[in-house]
Amino acid sequence: MAGKIVQTAGRKALGEFAPEFARCNDDILFGEVWNDPTLSLKTKSTIVISVFMGRGLVDSSLRYHLETARKNGVTREEIAAIVTHAAFYAGWPVAWAVFGLAKEVWKDDSPALSARDRFQKEIFFPIGAPNDAYAKYFTGQSYLAPVSGPRFPIYNVTFEPGCRNNWHIHHATKGGGQLLICVGGRGWYVEEGRAPVALAPGTVVTIPPNVRHWHGAASDSWMSHLAFEIPGENPSNEWCEPVGDEEYSKLG
Repeated sequence: MAGKIVQTAGRKALGEFAPEFARCNDDILFGEVWNDPTLSLKTKSTIVISVFMGRGLVDSSLRYHLETARKNGVTREEIAAIVTHAAFYAGWPVAWAVFGLAKEVWKDDSPALSARDRFQKEIFFPIGAPNDAYAKYFTGQSYLAPVSGPRFPIYNVTFEPGCRNNWHIHHATKGGGQLLICVGGRGWYVEEGRAPVALAPGTVVTIPPNVRHWHGAASDSWMSHLAFEIPGENPSNEWCEPVGDEEYSKLG
């Protein structure tokens, strides 16, 4: 049991106008009933909120009891379940009104999102699973998600900040190469002997066959791009050395 509850709100608000009501509020309701250890404070808060909802009382007094419920250990998930359950007995409009107050009271208790989850909210395509099959060709963590069928495979490749793939070449005797479309975040495409290309949502890069290049995220941003393999004759990929930290850091 927490420390004894001491209430003075009744006397402060109504001490002169209705002293007997103020005494009952402060000394009996809060001084005795709320301090009765038979029920936990958390259970008492749940009961009060349910009764308020049943009577359609959605005002500052309910907000006080919602704030008290939070102090008494009612979690964000629990208040959502309590109000949802009571809605079937107290009425749907009342529940909507209570949720409006509860969201304010528990606003600081929203579950923290991981960096991955935050980035997922920014992009349309799924991030997918860790790109373990190609991990040895990447510096940092990447993810891979197929977004089309096998007849014309398209993948969404996602790079954590600082992640990039090794230098590599898409070989073909005719046709071939790759097409990238950035769909989120910021990154870089670097083709040997050419100026780096900044990647941002909507940037399209056509990679010729038989050309050394690499691509990845900026040092301070996640990045996702769709990757299309351009059909060609005798296609193959040649993976080369990693992009060194000194070389990568020059891009910013």
